[in-house]
Amino acid sequence: MKKLTLTLTAVVAGLLLATSAFAWGPGPGKGRGYCQGAGLERLNLTDDQKAKIDTLQTEHAKAVQPLREKTFDKAVELRRLWQQANPDKDKITAAQKELRTLRNEMEDKATAYKLEVRKVLTPEQNEKLAAFGWGPRSGFGPRGGMRGPGPQGGGPGYGMGFCQ
Repeated sequence: MKKLTLTLTAVVAGLLLATSAFAWGPGPGKGRGYCQGAGLERLNLTDDQKAKIDTLQTEHAKAVQPLREKTFDKAVELRRLWQQANPDKDKITAAQKELRTLRNEMEDKATAYKLEVRKVLTPEQNEKLAAFGWGPRSGFGPRGGMRGPGPQGGGPGYGMGFCQ
């Protein structure tokens, strides 16, 4: 009887956890293709334009993935350096410099990607896109991302910004 009760309790707990996970759903995803939420979906893109932009997005994602991983690793390393009892100024400064270099590389790649996307668009679509604010400030990082509402529907979100 004890085994049956324990088994049923475990199954019910698992179902409750699974139900809440399914209720939240998978989320908005990576914004692949013509970058949902960045204004491009409002431009009435042709199928050819969507395909070209999707290819550019895929190439961009492949190009920045190693940089994102290095950036993450360097940020973790920097955090650990700061957590030491006696932080080493030279190591911290060097890690910060490397982190800035990686972020600059990512920003350069984002700029190149956006310029390539703009080449796919018609002049009218580019004008509309500029009106949406898709430009130098709609990139990576805390000051430039296109974000939806944050937790509980208020304030800025915690996403990566421009369609990653």
